Amino acid sequence: MDNRPIGVLDSGMGGLTAVRELMRVLPNEDIVYFGDTGRVPYGTRSPEIVTRYAIQDINFLLDHNVKMVIAACGTVTTTLPEEVIGRFQFPYTGVLHPTVRAAATATRNGKIGVIATATTIRTGAYERELKAMNHDFSVISKACPMFVPLVENGYVNRDNQVTRLVAEEYLAPLREAGVDTLILGCTHYPVIAGIIGDVMGADVVLIDSGRAAADYAEQMLNQQGLLTGRSGQAKIEFYVSDDPGQFSRNATLFLGSGFQGTAGKVDITAYSDII
Repeated sequence: MDNRPIGVLDSGMGGLTAVRELMRVLPNEDIVYFGDTGRVPYGTRSPEIVTRYAIQDINFLLDHNVKMVIAACGTVTTTLPEEVIGRFQFPYTGVLHPTVRAAATATRNGKIGVIATATTIRTGAYERELKAMNHDFSVISKACPMFVPLVENGYVNRDNQVTRLVAEEYLAPLREAGVDTLILGCTHYPVIAGIIGDVMGADVVLIDSGRAAADYAEQMLNQQGLLTGRSGQAKIEFYVSDDPGQFSRNATLFLGSGFQGTAGKVDITAYSDII
């Protein structure tokens, strides 16, 4: 048993979808969340910058004595080099492996779509992982860079015509390709899953990367004997690198009634970019 908190990082607010699922799967676990709202989005940055930012984020979480780190950010997950991950002295997961596993199980026709940030799509990581599982999979990937700022700015209602128009343009190639499973490869995207689902159609299964990561984290902690021994109300701390007020106002879009209190502000640049 280990009563230390789980650390969750994201480039902004999208990782709160993973926090929401952690609250469901592991309701007794404390959580420390860091959203790098001052440097969002990561999805348009170079791999070198994303790596530097991610290491600073991780060092902040380690300073809070977390027992595990979840990179609830598709861009960090697909960009962070293996040689960096190999130096971690703590359990770590991103969203890539859990999400790929869920998509491979869900597909019926072997045609899997991936939507994510431009940086994530450029890495080709989802396609490589899916092909490694089954070389007969047909993978159609599409960068959707406008989804993150739309979500961060609250354009999330199912009847929002701006977001719906953007979604229709982005998703047209995947519909035409006949995918039956769609990976939401950025943790912001589940917030607009209603719009995405409407555009794709009821027969297409949407894979929530935050949900897949939470389920995988529960398995890891259980296997390593790191689940908390406490019961009762868990404590969740929120930290951001920019305006805590804006974060608090928008957090309910992701967490609903699960968000209470306020977020602390962090000078993330003060943390080392060496792990």
